[in-house]
Amino acid sequence: MKKSLLSQRKDDHLDTVLTPGKSTSSVDPGWSAIRFEHCALPEMALDEVDLGTSLLGIELRAPLLISSMTGGAQRAEHINRHLAEAAQALGIAMGVGSQRVSLRGGPDQGLTGELRRLAPSIPLLANLGAAQLREADGLDLARRAVDSLQANALIIHLNPLQEAVQPEGDRDWRGVLARIESLTERIGVPVIAKEVGAGLSPSVARQLVHAGVQMIDVAGAGGTSWAAVEAQRAQTPAQRAVAMAFSDWGIPSAQCLLAVHRALPEVGLIASGGIANGIDAAKAIRLGADLVGQAAGVLTAATTSSEAVIQHFEILLQQLRIACFCTGSRNLAQLRRARLLGPGPQPG
Repeated sequence: MKKSLLSQRKDDHLDTVLTPGKSTSSVDPGWSAIRFEHCALPEMALDEVDLGTSLLGIELRAPLLISSMTGGAQRAEHINRHLAEAAQALGIAMGVGSQRVSLRGGPDQGLTGELRRLAPSIPLLANLGAAQLREADGLDLARRAVDSLQANALIIHLNPLQEAVQPEGDRDWRGVLARIESLTERIGVPVIAKEVGAGLSPSVARQLVHAGVQMIDVAGAGGTSWAAVEAQRAQTPAQRAVAMAFSDWGIPSAQCLLAVHRALPEVGLIASGGIANGIDAAKAIRLGADLVGQAAGVLTAATTSSEAVIQHFEILLQQLRIACFCTGSRNLAQLRRARLLGPGPQPG
């Protein structure tokens, strides 16, 4: 069967993100500027560290979210199955990639009730682009996204830069905020707003929360650059030149997280964008994140097996656990008060 243009685009995205050096932003996400004060006398056992938390009233064994990923047809189905099985085994949350293709009658990419069967007891987050809410059936599309997965919440991803540099992108964003507000009033599940690698500013975060959004994924610059991804798909040198000029655009992740947390200290935050390891995850939690998301970093493992995904995250979790141990933090609440060395971003 011939692929639709949407399916081919998603397949192109996957190829690019899986190719080293093709999609990574040149921006420093900012985690390296933060240093914990080392505790040489933790007065605890490493095994005592408790990484447990919760999301949407569901207990998690660790503050991790498998962030939204994209994919083409058959291999995306395998990827989503591996991620769901791993998330269930690890007791962490999972967000799926955009469901637009499957909801519009394309390949289902494994984004069906089967995913819930594989991961029955974790928070499972549906996903739709903000621009799709402007379509005549946008609200219905959002409902179907949630219902098809029996999802606990809906991620609305904000990607104006990607759409602007994409030849076939959605470039009219008038009225999107009003559509988000209408969605939060009617959808019946919590709505999470997520950028895709350029960051969410405090002013935009305030607008979203005022519109009823319950949680923010800042998704700052320093991880995958979707402008760089689109540059790889460019059909002409001019299109490539336009896209590549924005490959380092955005608010660095640590700066973004700190600013939004200071502006909205009571709002739940997810930190993603350039999270390379468990030490970065610990720093993100210290700066105000409730959860830490990773996508591209685990994608290669996800193409292999659920066991490979589990192994990947077990390494990250052990790093996070040791970071807690070496700051004298028995749990995440204590990690959020761990001493930092200056200079560098200092949470309030």
